Amino acid sequence: MAQRIRKWTLRDLHALPDDGNKYELVRGELFVTPAPTDAHEELGAVLNALLAPYVARHRLGRVYRPRAVIQVLGSEAEPDLMVRPIPKRQPVQWRRAPRPHLAVEILSDATHRRDREQKRSLYMDAAIPEYWIVDGDERGIRVVRQNRDDEWCDSMLVWYPHGATEPFVLDVQRFFREALEGE
Repeated sequence: MAQRIRKWTLRDLHALPDDGNKYELVRGELFVTPAPTDAHEELGAVLNALLAPYVARHRLGRVYRPRAVIQVLGSEAEPDLMVRPIPKRQPVQWRRAPRPHLAVEILSDATHRRDREQKRSLYMDAAIPEYWIVDGDERGIRVVRQNRDDEWCDSMLVWYPHGATEPFVLDVQRFFREALEGE
């Protein structure tokens, strides 16, 4: 006899305790993530510092770090970083927030499978134009774009979002050295 697996809802998700874990819901599946490591946070902080001036200069919106969510397709995900347009009026509910130009996940032992599979699928189905999967162990970034093959970037990453007049260019190895070695 097949075993039924419970499908979680947004209501269930929002009833969970604020206990220091990160809770996400992707297509009825609950994901619980413990607090991130220092290396994980360094990667996010350095990437934020590099992206924020570019995003501001090109008036693309703002760079958001954890605690900001993407609520689409009955799911709620909290990317490590995202670039989202600034709405004319701040929405009361996450589901009304503008769709991000970019979502970024930084791999960890606890998240590598869901970041590469479930979240990748969710972000593409939600029509998020670009998704980066930052891999500190391999020192590279997988770039996932709508209707294109994935691109592995371990030297240079180029992002040319709609509305920008020039691309954002990231020296990938320098980024990893700065974040993980303090250079």
